[in-house]
Amino acid sequence: MTSAGEAGDPDSGATRPAPPTVDESVRIGGLRLNNRLYRAPLLECAGNGDDAVDRLIAELEPAAAAGVGFVHQGATIVRGEGGCAAPGMTRVHDPAFVAELERLTDAIHAHDSRIAIQLEHGGLRSMEAWHAGYRRANPGVNQLAVSEPPCPLRALDRLGFLDLSPHVLTTAEVEALAADFGRAAARAVDAGYDAVHVAGANMGIAQQFLSPFYNRRDDRFGVDPAVGAGTAFLELVAEAVRARAGDVPLLTKVPSERPTLPGIGPHLSDDDAVRACDRLVAVGFDAVVPVRTSVFWDMSVVRGEFPTAAWRDSRFRDGYREAFGSLPRAAAIAVGNWAESFVYGFEPGWNRDLCRRVRERVDAPVLCEGGLRERAQLDDALAGDADLVGMGRPFYAEPELPARLLGADTDPGVDVVCENCNNCAVAQAAGESGICRTPSVLARAGRLRKHGAYDRSSGPERTSDRDDRNYK
Repeated sequence: MTSAGEAGDPDSGATRPAPPTVDESVRIGGLRLNNRLYRAPLLECAGNGDDAVDRLIAELEPAAAAGVGFVHQGATIVRGEGGCAAPGMTRVHDPAFVAELERLTDAIHAHDSRIAIQLEHGGLRSMEAWHAGYRRANPGVNQLAVSEPPCPLRALDRLGFLDLSPHVLTTAEVEALAADFGRAAARAVDAGYDAVHVAGANMGIAQQFLSPFYNRRDDRFGVDPAVGAGTAFLELVAEAVRARAGDVPLLTKVPSERPTLPGIGPHLSDDDAVRACDRLVAVGFDAVVPVRTSVFWDMSVVRGEFPTAAWRDSRFRDGYREAFGSLPRAAAIAVGNWAESFVYGFEPGWNRDLCRRVRERVDAPVLCEGGLRERAQLDDALAGDADLVGMGRPFYAEPELPARLLGADTDPGVDVVCENCNNCAVAQAAGESGICRTPSVLARAGRLRKHGAYDRSSGPERTSDRDDRNYK
C-alpha cells in the first residue's frame, strides 16, 4: 500500500512528501475524519437502564468536545440474551433502545467528531461461563461455542474457575448470528452512527472463529488453510452489514495470538494476522485494527502493572465474591493476574510493527492502538506504521485528553497521566465503572486542569504542560 509519507523513486528527484501528523484529516471509506486520533473502544458499563444513554453521553462526549476525530463506543452485544463478557455491557438488540442512542450521536456530531459502534458477542468468554452470580441468576443460558472448548478451558472448568455449558453453533446458527450483527448495524446507522466496528479480538466470538485454538469446524466457517485463520464468519458479517446498513464504513480488529504462552496452541501468528487482514479488506472491510493478544482474556490485552489497589480495595470485595463465587477463588485469580503482569509488562506501542506489516500489505487504512502514550509516539507511528492512532485506558483518567495532544504547536513530549496500573480495568469484573482511581494520576490530572491544559481555547500555553510537576 502506498500512503502519505512514503517516498517515491529515490532516483526520480521527487521531493519526499512529509509524513502525516495526528492533526491531519483522513478518510475511512466515505467517512472524513478531522484528525487521525481516535478514542479506542473501552467498557463504558452503561447497561440498558433508563440512564444508559445519559451515561454514555457523559462518558464519550468529553473526548469529542476536546477535539478527537473519531470516538469508538465500546463493545455492545447484538443479542438480548447471553454474550456479555463483563457486567454492565450495553445490548443493542432492541430497536427502541437503539433509537434513543441518537441523543449520543447528536452530542458527538455537535463537536464535529464522528462515532463508531463496536458490535460484539462474547461466545466462550461470556459471563455465563465465568461469572458465578450471573450463572446462578441465568441457569438456562449456555455459551455459544465455535467448536468444543479447548483443553485448557475444560481444565479450568474442572477446577471450578469456569462453568462451561457450551452450545456449539450449527452452520445455520452461525448464519443467524451474523444476521444479528447486520441488524444491529442497521439500527445503529439509523440512530446516527457513522461507522460499524466489529469486535474481532479480546477472545470474543469473532476471535474464536478466527483462531485455530478455538475453531476446529469442518464446515465453511472453519479455518482456511490458505489464510491460517477462520475469516468466513467475519466475511458473512460484512455481507450482513452491507445488506442491511448499506455502505457504512466497516472496520474490525484482527488478532495475532503471538503473546500466547508457550505450549498452548495452535494459535494465530503475525503472518496469519497479516493474511487475515488482507482477506478481510478484499471482501469489503474499509479498515483494520491489527492487535496482539493471547488466546485468553488476560493481561496481554491491557499490559502494565499488577492492579494491587483494585484487588485489595474492600469496596469491591462483595463484587469479586459475586463474580468468582467466593473470596478464595477471587484470591486465586488475583494470583494468576499477578503472574501475568510479569509476562505482559507494559511496552510502548506494542502493536506498531504488526500494524506496519499490515499497512504494507493492504490498500485500506490501518488503525494502531496499544501502549501509545506521547504525542511524539503518535506522529512516529503515523510516519510508517498506521493511518490512525488510538488510545484507550488514558481516557479513563483524562476524558478530555485530546485537548492536550492535538494542535500543530503541541510539544511532542506531551504525555498522558495514565500510569498503566490497571486499577481501572480489573474492578470492572466486580461490576464497577471503568474510571481512574489512582491518587497520583488523579492529582496530576487535577493540576493540569487547574492550569487550563484541557481548555482548547487556551492556545500555546496548553502545550507547556509536559512538566506539570512544576505546577503548585
